[in-house]
Amino acid sequence: MTIQVELIDGTLCRVVPKGLNLLLNRELVKRFKRSSGWAVVGRDSIRYTEKVNGYRGMERRRAA
Repeated sequence: MTIQVELIDGTLCRVVPKGLNLLLNRELVKRFKRSSGWAVVGRDSIRYTEKVNGYRGMERRRAA
């Protein structure tokens, strides 16, 4: 399955889901096509990978 993506420079391309995550993490995506229509980065809710939503506090778990 591929996803249609518009990059910030206006280029349209098709990528696999892993490629979309990579492009989103690098902040290169303007919008991408969902089954319900175009999702615009910065306007529509988007699931980000750990880089954006990850916990950045002190590690408090015990080491094994």
